[in-house]
Amino acid sequence: MELVIAKTAGFCMGVDMALHKLDNAVAAPPQDVTIYTLGPIIHNPQVLARYKEQGVLQTDGTKPLKTGDVVVIRAHGIPRRIQLELEAQNVTIVDATCPKVKKAQILIQRQAEQNKHLLLFGERDHPEVQGLVSYAPRHTVFETLEELCAHGIDSAETYFLAAQTTQDRESFNAVREYLIKHVDADMTILDTICMATKDRQEEVRELSHKVQAMVIVGGKNSGNTRRLAQIAQESGIFAVHVETAEELPLEELAAFERIGLTAGASTPSWIIEDVAQTLRMALPDKV
Repeated sequence: MELVIAKTAGFCMGVDMALHKLDNAVAAPPQDVTIYTLGPIIHNPQVLARYKEQGVLQTDGTKPLKTGDVVVIRAHGIPRRIQLELEAQNVTIVDATCPKVKKAQILIQRQAEQNKHLLLFGERDHPEVQGLVSYAPRHTVFETLEELCAHGIDSAETYFLAAQTTQDRESFNAVREYLIKHVDADMTILDTICMATKDRQEEVRELSHKVQAMVIVGGKNSGNTRRLAQIAQESGIFAVHVETAEELPLEELAAFERIGLTAGASTPSWIIEDVAQTLRMALPDKV
């Protein structure tokens, strides 16, 4: 059997930048202060565990911090209200928001300031989404086209459309076409889906037609990783989403001659390599 590793597997630019900023803070911390991340810096439990071992704590921004404490804003960004509250405290803020998310926040704010209602395609409980909608006083979050249709559109409102940066582009295109056709042909459409997300999704679609099984590696709470797994599963082949090599269903995978391997944008290279090595060692005659 053959193991095919996706070229786009692993860290994206935004995650790499966020961890670089956190690493710099950890490497040279001011005396007698605590380093916090505003929520998990990225959605990967193994990475978070390593930072916890180095003394990095998490805060949700609701409790006052000590003067001089360092707060690193997560890659997903944070709600505008929490940002303002942090700025009012005498703490050191390190903004590690992904530039793509930051751009989406700015674009949404500009449209909202024109008295428009945001239609946001995304996971309503995801921290990035909670941050994005904080820039639009009037907003509706929907997770599927069917949910949007059931919600209904107010003819008195002027809407604009945006998406969580890690959403599935094909699904977003279907939403866009529906709104243009049935609501407003001139509606403002913000293309806020990250190109790195698009590239990963397209490669999974292509790879799924060339292999018999797919292994998707990354945090179970990672939205972009879950979507990669969903795309692979929808292709009709055997697909499994694991966080670590220990979760691999080796007996089931042994039945396949060609296995594809990819990983979410918040999955470090050492976990990807561990999964690949485990497959090679467990299936020496297969992989």
